Amino acid sequence: MDEYNQQLVSFVHPLDWVNPTPAPLYDLVVIGAGTAGLVVAAGAAGLGLGLKVALIEKHLMGGDCLNAGCVPSKCIIRSSRVVAGIRNASAFGINPPDNIEVDFAAVMQRMRKIRARISHNDSAKRFKDLGIDVFLGNAGFVSADAIAVADKTLKFKKAVIATGARAAQPSIPGIEEVGYLTNETVFSLTECPKRLAVIGGGPIGCEMAQAFHRLGARVTLIHRGTHLLNREDAEAAGIIQNNFIREGIDVILNCSPKRAELTSQGKVLYCDRDGKEIAIAVDEILAGAGRAPNIEGLNLEAVGVEYDRNGVKVNDYLQTTNPKIFAAGDICLNWKFTHAADAAARIVIKNALFSPFGLGKSKLSDLVMPWVTYTDPEVAHVGMYEEEAKAKGIKTNVLKIDFDKVDRAIADGEEEGFVKILHQAGTDKILGATIVARHAGETISQLTTAIVAGIGLNALSSVIHPYPTQAEAIKKAADAYRRTLLSPRTKGLLGLLTKIS
Repeated sequence: MDEYNQQLVSFVHPLDWVNPTPAPLYDLVVIGAGTAGLVVAAGAAGLGLGLKVALIEKHLMGGDCLNAGCVPSKCIIRSSRVVAGIRNASAFGINPPDNIEVDFAAVMQRMRKIRARISHNDSAKRFKDLGIDVFLGNAGFVSADAIAVADKTLKFKKAVIATGARAAQPSIPGIEEVGYLTNETVFSLTECPKRLAVIGGGPIGCEMAQAFHRLGARVTLIHRGTHLLNREDAEAAGIIQNNFIREGIDVILNCSPKRAELTSQGKVLYCDRDGKEIAIAVDEILAGAGRAPNIEGLNLEAVGVEYDRNGVKVNDYLQTTNPKIFAAGDICLNWKFTHAADAAARIVIKNALFSPFGLGKSKLSDLVMPWVTYTDPEVAHVGMYEEEAKAKGIKTNVLKIDFDKVDRAIADGEEEGFVKILHQAGTDKILGATIVARHAGETISQLTTAIVAGIGLNALSSVIHPYPTQAEAIKKAADAYRRTLLSPRTKGLLGLLTKIS
């Protein structure tokens, strides 16, 4: 609890907070002040319609994103990229020092400082100033139209469940006794583990494995699958996996932890690897696989809201099985992203408050959802994969531009990666895209916009891209599509036009 964490708590869960006297009836009560809950509450209250809105949070406002997710992880990733840049400086004519000294405590302090600075945006006071009644405490439904929080009862017309999810407890015998880190506790470290095992080769596991390796830990990345990031484009995942191995991360595939013990060698994970038992001794274990919904204590049975191990069940309009109660964010979405929670919250505002008799409702299935894994290079994707299109009976073609054909990427020394665009065969309609690049997350939005707006490859080809930029790879892909239109008949026609012009 240094000055930065004290500042953080003073904003997102002030210890002297006094819950307000509840209004007689709320138009909307939101349970959970993570991204989804904050956007619903602020969006409804900020319309200037005099709506009475209540927001309830039992822990820290801002949820995972601010406190234990996007913000702290990206701060650490940024520091780790500086280390990598120094190590690779000789490729750019700069002589790096023989020994790069990483002050891990200072890295973590910078993260806490930035997190505290940003936390004002999600603060209890800010939302109170927006006209929202903010209640801190555990919430649970007590009747069809009432929620209890602390010693207060809040009556509502509509309610929203936005309680999010947490790191799932690993089902590994002995790991509780040995002790392990999750994304919710790893950011409390002030000393870098000398040896770190990361369980799970998905996005969280890969991001943290690379960052901690660059900051000084000897990292062993344990993954059940045959390759890392197995939900991503296989070629993209292969680039990340090869980079990890080249950087010195010990990547162990086809490997399942079976038990954990505390020994004189440290924390030991005994794993099944291709039918043989191996022992991995480390100082810390980071469980980076799996999420569990926060449904405990909500008393959902009292209001007829169905749920399962994946969270609250919703329809395409984000209504639960109780039509007066909606849900948004990690508690109900397969997309566990902050931007997905934000987009879902906007749907909830419209459907809960501005769709009388069900008219004009928005659908979750209409969203075009991009996502990014913030490794180095990043992997960004939007829309369909080839396998998805094939399963739907859609014939496709793939356009791929490698960055070793893009001048700016060559100049940047970032030639490993590509832009891959999936389009419907016989048309210029873009169905999906994958980008592997240092700043793929910044570039993917151009293709997301194209899909949402129905902009095809023909139109993208006519968009002028500044030279030299890495985003020029998108134009190169669009130009490649245009060249496929040059059939013998088209060439004949063009030849005729040149003769009569």
